[in-house]
Amino acid sequence: MRKTWSARDKSVELAVREVLKSRARSRIYIFLLRKDGAKAEQIIKGSRLHPSTVRETLSKMYDQKLIHRKKIKNDSIGKNPYIYYAIPPVNLLKRYADEIEDKLNKIANLMPSKDNTKRHKPVKIKIYEGEDDA
Repeated sequence: MRKTWSARDKSVELAVREVLKSRARSRIYIFLLRKDGAKAEQIIKGSRLHPSTVRETLSKMYDQKLIHRKKIKNDSIGKNPYIYYAIPPVNLLKRYADEIEDKLNKIANLMPSKDNTKRHKPVKIKIYEGEDDA
């Protein structure tokens, strides 16, 4: 029996997809967070993505440092598989905030000052981890 995604699951996936710019990456990232690590075969089953899509996406995500992996020693013949882990969500959001900050700074720097000699100060966005003191 196939488990259906709740509205909350879909909204989380859409938010992560916005950050990662890919349905496959968002599904894999969320799956790895929820499972606290998994092998490629588990990700294929859990994400309901095509095996080649999962393997290719895992490779790209590893290169982009969105996930990390740890080799599992096994005594059987063949390759030793990896367990993949997602980076913490806060780290992902910090990267995304940096991307947004760069874009906003580029836009803000388009506007010259009134005397046409200086540019406005760039926009600066900061994400702080932890509780709000207010």
